[in-house]
Amino acid sequence: MTKTEEFQELRPMLFSIAYRILGSVSEAEDAVQETWLRYQATSTRPGSPKAFLSTVVTRLSIDVLRSARVQREEYVGPWLPEPLLTDPYEDPARAAELADSLSMAALLLLERLTPLERAVFVLRDVFAFGFAEIASAVGRSEAACHQLAVRARRHMDAGRTRFEADRKERDELAGRFFDAFREGDVDALTELLAADVTMIGDSGATAPRFQPVSVGADRVGRVLAKFVPLVIRGAGVVEPRQVNGRPGAIFRDRDGGVLSAWALGVRDGRLQTIHTVNNPDKLWHIGPVADAWAVLREVTRAPRPSV
Repeated sequence: MTKTEEFQELRPMLFSIAYRILGSVSEAEDAVQETWLRYQATSTRPGSPKAFLSTVVTRLSIDVLRSARVQREEYVGPWLPEPLLTDPYEDPARAAELADSLSMAALLLLERLTPLERAVFVLRDVFAFGFAEIASAVGRSEAACHQLAVRARRHMDAGRTRFEADRKERDELAGRFFDAFREGDVDALTELLAADVTMIGDSGATAPRFQPVSVGADRVGRVLAKFVPLVIRGAGVVEPRQVNGRPGAIFRDRDGGVLSAWALGVRDGRLQTIHTVNNPDKLWHIGPVADAWAVLREVTRAPRPSV
């Protein structure tokens, strides 16, 4: 097998590792590309391409994350990961771990960890690497990696939502939510919200901002009541999709341009979280991005539809 063939075979795993460490599609793709360049430049063939490539992409991702954390502290408004519609890596034996680690909630919990803790957790708990492999990848002893894994797991377990709904229940509830959205039925939307629902919107400094963070059914209901008429009055199409392994939707303008990506979290038969990514810099990989400001100006000037 050639180097190119070896790399292409492992590329989905490399991207999935980098994305979970970084929470960014663009940065993960850059890390994978740099990994290929370094692999291509090696004069000798490593005994294990998987070990070599996973080590390189992990170390690159840790370095990028260390600098990215400073930028995220200065980010305008709430910061959310770049939405991912499809994880390129599949492993039936690790399907549950892979899916759980991809959710917006899990990625936000990972943000609380140090870069080393995050990398160790991803390699161990998500991809089931051995501690000898992890130690080589992060440049620490096996004993140190054991400690990092314990601390990371403790932080993750403390923040995880208990009793999350299964996929069938999540998808059914999301279907009702977005059906009500299309119909402009704000009352039906509000009935689906948990009493302590949280809605977080990431617009950065480049997209229209509604309420960046809203907590409670009443407040989230008021935000939805403002947003729904914009969709009804021509802002575009609500396209249900899986977003970060959870039910969600892509909002598009009339020409198909991407306006926003929403991911829903479900618990006890109600919507517990609504994460909306509106920053156009985080949506480019989904498709051509719409000018949200132009759409907002257009729909706010448009006459209200007759009832």
